[in-house]
Amino acid sequence: MKYGFLVILFCAVLMPSYTRLERTGVNTVDVYLNGTAVGSLEDEETAEACLKEARRRVNSESDELILVDTELTFKPREEIRGRVSGTGEVVDSMCDVLNRDSIETYERAYTVKIGQFSVNMASTDDVITLLQAALDRYQDDDGFTPVLEYDTNRELSVLTPIVYKEETAETDVNADFDYKRDSEAGIIAYMDERFEEYEPDVELDFGDYEQGIMSMGFKDYIEVVECYLPVSEIMDTSEAISDITEDKATPVIYEVKSGDTLSEISEKVNVPLDDIISMNDSLQNEFSVIQVGQELTVTVPKPKLAVRRVEQKYYEEDYEAEVVYIDNDEWYTYETRTIQEPSAGHHNVMAEITYVNDDEAEVSYLKEDVTYEAVAKIVEKGTKIPPTYIKPISGGRLTSGFGRRKAPKRGASTYHKGVDWATATGTPVYASSGGVVARAGWGSGYGYCVYINHPDGRQTRYGHLSKVLVSAGQSVSQGQRIALSGNTGVSTGPHLHFEILIGGSQVNPLNYLN
Repeated sequence: MKYGFLVILFCAVLMPSYTRLERTGVNTVDVYLNGTAVGSLEDEETAEACLKEARRRVNSESDELILVDTELTFKPREEIRGRVSGTGEVVDSMCDVLNRDSIETYERAYTVKIGQFSVNMASTDDVITLLQAALDRYQDDDGFTPVLEYDTNRELSVLTPIVYKEETAETDVNADFDYKRDSEAGIIAYMDERFEEYEPDVELDFGDYEQGIMSMGFKDYIEVVECYLPVSEIMDTSEAISDITEDKATPVIYEVKSGDTLSEISEKVNVPLDDIISMNDSLQNEFSVIQVGQELTVTVPKPKLAVRRVEQKYYEEDYEAEVVYIDNDEWYTYETRTIQEPSAGHHNVMAEITYVNDDEAEVSYLKEDVTYEAVAKIVEKGTKIPPTYIKPISGGRLTSGFGRRKAPKRGASTYHKGVDWATATGTPVYASSGGVVARAGWGSGYGYCVYINHPDGRQTRYGHLSKVLVSAGQSVSQGQRIALSGNTGVSTGPHLHFEILIGGSQVNPLNYLN
């Protein structure tokens, strides 16, 4: 009896965490975090508060941001007399679970956004190293260096790079203020400004100009945003430099200018002509007509971070005058005639040249001394849009191309002057382009045939027809039905033979069909 009393006294006095709970139904919840029991509390609200404190403690113990999934679950029960966990004990248990289940540590990083492209760096020093590498591709010891400045127009912490040139001259900022000296300097500066207003401009000699890089910057708007990222998403500095500074094939738009030809455009952008044709659906071949202002897609090597710089250079060179074009509204656009041959001139120049990467974007002359004038090339060119040519049948299987071949039967030519499409007899044949019918009827080896003269001087021929639907002298429009296909004349089966003639000679029709 004595010992029993002592046990009761010990429980009542020395173990206060055992509380007497009234029989009111559910009065206790067992708390589980991510499936692990972390204690028992009186209600769920207390458990939520404990989790909030545990999150704060885990993140405060690390310099970086820690990401962890959390799920609190509860098991309500009625307890008559039992131990309710202290909140400090529950918070400790929750911290153990959070550290155990942390998914990934997020580290402080800086995202460099360049247009639609971005790269993640570990520090602002790495960002500066990255930007400096981009500048150094185009300078030697010119001293242009990027710095990061806060964009005061943004609500969030956003940095933007500013490029400046390190000055070699030093200023004594601690020099004592001398009122008399500084006043005299101010008066002299004022008088100098007044004299500059009235003093006539003196033409500078070539030697009076400074040469070299005058300014540098980045072509695209760049912003640097502080953030927290997984370590796996932060790039190594050398890898980032390689990624944004190395030239990579990039699609760009070239706008056709007056006098351009496809071959000249190919030379300008240094892209093979075949590649330009394959990238543009509007081009069928090297003879395709292009118009001033037309946009063509070309792929050129470019770095992701473009650098713009302005240089002053002195040079002596032969130069060509710009071609002078005289429009002839009676000619088609592919018709030209040289009226005057060019002759190169020579000049000495101090120029201000704007570069984007290694490409000249703009050139202006600060001083020019012409030794002898260039003579411009004068070209007369047509302005009329030439007619287009379409496939003269719908469907059909190409069975014989243009050029040399083995004669398909006795009497047939070994040099095929057109193309053949196999198709069932009676298939509609359409005018490839608008014009006037020159011939309609029997044509010996062609069988029944139709010839059409077109406004650009070309002629199309359609052979081995089963029926002719037009007559000589009749005007037809592009796509108008002119005949039905057949198997007449020297023929090995039902098909359409089609030719295009330029200057009276057959050419490969496939090079001219749209």
